[in-house]
Parts: sequence; structure tokens; C-alpha cells
Amino acid sequence: MKEININGAVMKCYPLCAAQRLHNYTIKFCPTQVLCIGTGLYVQQDVDFSVLKQAIYKGYEMFETMRLRFVQDEEGEVYQYISPFEEREIPFVDFSTWNEEDAHNEMRKWTAIPFARFNSPMNQVVMVKLPGGYNGIYLKTDHMTMDSSSIIGFNKIVLQTYCSMMYDYEKPAPMRSYIAQLEKDLAYEAGSPLKKKDEEYWDSVISESEPMYTDFAGQGRLLTQRRENNNPDQRYAMVISKSPVASISVFPLEKEASMRLIKFCELYRVPMACLLLMGLRTVLSKFNDNEKDVSVKTCVSRRGTVAEKYCGGTRIHFFPMRTVMEPEMTFLDGIKMIQTEQNKIFRHVNFDPIEMTMKRNKHWNITPGSSYESISLTYQPLTSQKASEDMPDIPYKSMWYTNGVAGQPLYLTVMHRPEDNGLNFNFEYRVDAVSKEEMEYFYYYLCRVLFRGIEDENRTIGEILDMI
Repeated sequence: MKEININGAVMKCYPLCAAQRLHNYTIKFCPTQVLCIGTGLYVQQDVDFSVLKQAIYKGYEMFETMRLRFVQDEEGEVYQYISPFEEREIPFVDFSTWNEEDAHNEMRKWTAIPFARFNSPMNQVVMVKLPGGYNGIYLKTDHMTMDSSSIIGFNKIVLQTYCSMMYDYEKPAPMRSYIAQLEKDLAYEAGSPLKKKDEEYWDSVISESEPMYTDFAGQGRLLTQRRENNNPDQRYAMVISKSPVASISVFPLEKEASMRLIKFCELYRVPMACLLLMGLRTVLSKFNDNEKDVSVKTCVSRRGTVAEKYCGGTRIHFFPMRTVMEPEMTFLDGIKMIQTEQNKIFRHVNFDPIEMTMKRNKHWNITPGSSYESISLTYQPLTSQKASEDMPDIPYKSMWYTNGVAGQPLYLTVMHRPEDNGLNFNFEYRVDAVSKEEMEYFYYYLCRVLFRGIEDENRTIGEILDMI
């Protein structure tokens, strides 16, 4: 921690944590709006927007990372601090007479506008009125200050506060301190015994053997780069692009089909994330000549304790999930192998993923910007349909607005729909890396793998690869 004079006030400023450094590293290679996250939460009910505005201000007060800002010191190092209060106006926009998709497109344009990086707010809240009687808030935030868990937490505070003011429901519980958790994270990074233990683990993973790159569009990328580099044994591929232009394709899985996946996980006591990873790695195997060695980048939210869960901020780390599966292995055994590997990652998840990646690049002498993973996965667990059990069910919509750019070729986020808890598969992809039609093709095969697997858990990987 160091004290920095900001506009005449001396503020306590802290270094970035590893999750923030990952995002800060990203904008060195991509436009700044790559860190903008746009979301919307709209309820089908009349809303008193004057009361909603007070609830939003209460959310600012309770949620420290809604007041998180960044500053550069004299050496150019980036630090962060908490602004003691917010006095910004909360605008109101009436889209009720618009075509709804046009309204959402307008908010997508908002999401593509980056924030000023230093000494300024890193979020924007707009009260919105949509067609069809839906009313609520649009939230744009910078990924260095909040992740999806934080966004959900802020929206929940606003919703609960509004209901407590309008209907005498219970007020939201206090948040935990972001700064207190940040200090714990920085203490871990400062040469702690736990960090040394985690480093030893990742060193052993890296040195075990070199992974194999498997692309979501087939072997073309790797084979082309092997020819260009005159290296027939090359096992990695360059994935960084000069054009970060991106799009999102959303594929809703029907409720009945979604419930079949959920019931399978409940029956065999396996996490949904592991089932999805099994599906992804099997499709990647199919598209790459039945390759046994497959790696997928998996997202871990790092919110295992109460303090971590309710402190806000951004806590996501990405690590490679590598599995080598023989064709004789059953589908269920494959999921359990992934679960075992996932549990290992969970025990060493606080290690800096950038440091891990740099170590791996150096060990295997691969070009910066190259990778062994072509796709990243985030799974958002089942969400509650209401703020508390005694509140009535009210129809609502939640939206995720693309900012138009992406720092990686393909990022799959699987989340539950609020209206029926069915699964939505959200593919954010760079348009120079994959087309919408190729995304549909990939999703089609992913569904085939998942349902051929869960209909007979003892079906082997080889049998599934032959069937699809």
C-alpha cells in the first residue's frame, strides 16, 4: 500500500491483484473496451424510478468495488483505491415505444464505449424502461473491478433494497470488505509459503509433458502453422489476432433437454462444469482426428469463503484443464477424471495465471501469443429466481451485451435462463477466427456428445466419437 495525492486528497492505494493484472495485460494487446461488461436486469412490473434511484445509490454505498478507481504513480505503475462516495446522476432512458431489439442494440453501443482508465468511475448505471412492461437497470462495468459474481451481487442488493423500501421486505445483508480481501491476496503473492506450494504444483504440471493444441474449427490452424514454421512436430498454435472484432451467438437449450443434463449431474454427483468440459473436450477430439490429448481453458471464480463470496471485485482465474483419455474410457469415467483434475486446480487456484502461462511458454519455448487451448469455458451455476423466499415470483429478463471485441478466439459461457432455468450457451467469438455457421456446427456437435453420453454413461469415448 502507498499513499497518493489524488485531486488534493491523500488516498490509500493498493497494487493490482493477479486477476486484475490478467485484465490489465489483455488491454496491452486489445482495445480498451475489451474490458467493458454490459448487462441488463429488467422486471415485468411497474417501477417507481425515484425509489429505484435511491436503491442504486445504496448499492454504491454498500458495494465498495462500485467505487473502485485506478491511478498511475510516477513510475507508471497502476494502483487502485476506493472513492469514499458517489454523487453521479443516475440517468433514465425510456425505450418503451422502441422495437425491443433496437433498444438492446442501443445498449450494445453503450457497452462498446470504454471508460477513462484513471481517476474516474469504472461503471455506469442507467434506469431503463423497455417495451412489454419491463423496467430495470442497465449496468456497464470494467472487468478489472467486477466479474459476473460481483455484477449479480450488486443487482441483488439493488433489488432487495428497492423491495425493502417499497414493500417492507428485509434489507440486504452487509457486504464484506473488498480491501480486507485484497490485502489477503497481496499477502499471498508476497512470497507466502502457500504460494510457493502452489508454484511447485504448477511447475510439476508444466514439466510433465507438452500438451497438444486442438482447435474448435479442426486441424487447419495447427497444420498451417507447422508448414509456415517448418516444424512438423509443433504442438502449439498462435491464437492472438490483429483484429479483435467479435460477436456473440446464443443458443438456448430447451428446458426439457436442460433438465436431463441437470438430473444426470444430480444422479451421478458430478458438477455441471465437468459435464460441459467433457462435452467440449470430446468435440475437440472429434474435430482433430480423434486426438486423445485435449486442453480447455477453465474459469475458476475463487469465491470459496464467505469473505470471498461477498467482497465484490474480480476474482476469476483461468487455468488449463488438460486430459488424456483413451477411446476405451467410459463417458462417466471421463467426467470423473475431469472432476479429479478440477479439484487439483481448486487447491492451487490462487497462483497468478499469467505467471503460470509465462512459465509454460518458457519451459516449452513457445512463441508469446501462442497457446495449447482454443476455447475457454465459464459455467454460471443455477441462479435464484427471486431475492428472497418470501417474495413473489415476478417475470424478469437478464441480458448480456457484447462490447464488440474479444481478446481470445472463442469463449463459451453457459448460464441458466431466469424464466425456466434452462441452459443458454453463449459463444463469444472473434469473427476472424470463426464464422456464425461454424459456431452453429460446433454447438450441434457439442449437444450430440452430451446427449449420447448421458443416455448411457457406460458408453465409451470411442463409441461416442463413432456415433457423432
